[in-house]
Amino acid sequence: MALSKNDRRQRIKNRIRKIVSGTESQPRLSVFRSNKEIYAQIIDDVNGKTISAASSRDKEINSKGTKIEIAALVGKSVAEKAIKAGVNKISFDRGGYLYHGRVKSLAEGAREAGLKF
Repeated sequence: MALSKNDRRQRIKNRIRKIVSGTESQPRLSVFRSNKEIYAQIIDDVNGKTISAASSRDKEINSKGTKIEIAALVGKSVAEKAIKAGVNKISFDRGGYLYHGRVKSLAEGAREAGLKF
Protein backbone atom coordinates (compact mmCIF):
# COMPACT_ATOMS: atom_id res chain seq x y z
CA MET A 1 0.00 0.00 0.00
CA ALA A 2 1.31 3.45 -0.91
CA LEU A 3 1.95 6.01 1.82
CA SER A 4 0.15 9.33 1.79
CA LYS A 5 2.24 12.46 1.38
CA ASN A 6 1.94 13.27 5.08
CA ASP A 7 2.82 9.71 6.16
CA ARG A 8 5.89 9.78 3.93
CA ARG A 9 6.99 13.15 5.36
CA GLN A 10 6.41 11.92 8.91
CA ARG A 11 8.59 8.86 8.25
CA ILE A 12 11.40 11.06 6.87
CA LYS A 13 10.99 13.50 9.78
CA ASN A 14 11.35 10.67 12.32
CA ARG A 15 14.47 9.42 10.53
CA ILE A 16 16.02 12.92 10.68
CA ARG A 17 15.05 13.45 14.35
CA LYS A 18 16.88 10.25 15.38
CA ILE A 19 20.08 12.03 14.36
CA VAL A 20 19.44 15.77 14.82
CA SER A 21 18.68 17.09 18.28
CA GLY A 22 19.24 20.47 19.87
CA THR A 23 21.46 21.11 22.87
CA GLU A 24 22.01 24.29 24.84
CA SER A 25 25.23 25.04 22.96
CA GLN A 26 23.90 23.96 19.53
CA PRO A 27 20.09 24.13 19.36
CA ARG A 28 17.96 22.83 16.49
CA LEU A 29 16.39 25.07 13.82
CA SER A 30 13.08 23.38 13.03
CA VAL A 31 11.09 24.28 9.89
CA PHE A 32 7.38 23.80 9.22
CA ARG A 33 5.98 24.64 5.82
CA SER A 34 2.28 24.86 5.02
CA ASN A 35 0.84 25.73 1.62
CA LYS A 36 0.53 29.41 2.54
CA GLU A 37 2.95 30.08 5.39
CA ILE A 38 6.37 29.02 6.72
CA TYR A 39 7.42 28.77 10.36
CA ALA A 40 10.84 28.39 12.02
CA GLN A 41 11.80 27.72 15.64
CA ILE A 42 15.12 27.39 17.40
CA ILE A 43 14.71 24.69 20.02
CA ASP A 44 16.82 23.39 22.91
CA ASP A 45 15.62 19.76 23.13
CA VAL A 46 17.53 18.99 26.34
CA ASN A 47 15.58 21.58 28.35
CA GLY A 48 12.49 21.45 26.11
CA LYS A 49 12.55 25.20 25.45
CA THR A 50 11.98 27.26 22.33
CA ILE A 51 14.72 29.90 22.21
CA SER A 52 13.30 31.93 19.33
CA ALA A 53 10.65 31.63 16.66
CA ALA A 54 9.53 33.46 13.53
CA SER A 55 6.94 32.92 10.86
CA SER A 56 5.60 34.48 7.70
CA ARG A 57 2.56 35.55 9.75
CA ASP A 58 4.63 37.91 11.94
CA LYS A 59 3.83 41.60 11.54
CA GLU A 60 7.47 42.66 11.04
CA ILE A 61 7.78 40.39 7.99
CA ASN A 62 6.51 42.11 4.89
CA SER A 63 4.18 39.72 3.08
CA LYS A 64 4.91 41.25 -0.33
CA GLY A 65 6.89 39.10 -2.75
CA THR A 66 7.08 35.43 -3.58
CA LYS A 67 6.90 32.66 -1.01
CA ILE A 68 10.65 32.04 -1.49
CA GLU A 69 11.48 35.70 -0.73
CA ILE A 70 9.25 35.62 2.34
CA ALA A 71 10.95 32.40 3.54
CA ALA A 72 14.33 34.15 3.31
CA LEU A 73 12.97 37.00 5.49
CA VAL A 74 11.70 34.46 8.04
CA GLY A 75 15.17 32.88 8.13
CA LYS A 76 16.81 36.25 8.73
CA SER A 77 14.27 37.13 11.43
CA VAL A 78 14.69 33.88 13.39
CA ALA A 79 18.49 34.17 13.11
CA GLU A 80 18.52 37.75 14.43
CA LYS A 81 16.34 36.72 17.40
CA ALA A 82 18.61 33.74 18.11
CA ILE A 83 21.77 35.84 18.00
CA LYS A 84 20.17 38.28 20.48
CA ALA A 85 19.51 35.25 22.71
CA GLY A 86 23.20 34.29 22.48
CA VAL A 87 22.99 31.45 19.94
CA ASN A 88 25.15 31.48 16.82
CA LYS A 89 25.66 27.79 16.01
CA ILE A 90 22.71 25.50 15.25
CA SER A 91 21.80 22.18 13.67
CA PHE A 92 19.24 22.35 10.85
CA ASP A 93 16.09 20.21 10.94
CA ARG A 94 14.33 20.39 7.58
CA GLY A 95 11.30 18.61 9.05
CA GLY A 96 10.97 15.95 6.36
CA TYR A 97 10.84 18.49 3.54
CA LEU A 98 13.30 18.46 0.66
CA TYR A 99 16.15 20.97 0.99
CA HIS A 100 14.83 22.94 -1.95
CA GLY A 101 12.73 26.01 -2.61
CA ARG A 102 11.31 27.66 0.50
CA VAL A 103 13.21 25.45 2.98
CA LYS A 104 16.51 26.20 1.24
CA SER A 105 15.68 29.91 1.08
CA LEU A 106 14.93 30.00 4.82
CA ALA A 107 18.25 28.27 5.59
CA GLU A 108 20.20 30.66 3.36
CA GLY A 109 18.46 33.65 4.99
CA ALA A 110 19.48 32.37 8.43
CA ARG A 111 23.09 31.89 7.25
CA GLU A 112 23.20 35.44 5.83
CA ALA A 113 22.05 36.82 9.19
CA GLY A 114 24.98 35.12 10.93
CA LEU A 115 23.92 31.63 12.07
CA LYS A 116 26.40 28.81 11.47
CA PHE A 117 25.29 25.29 10.57
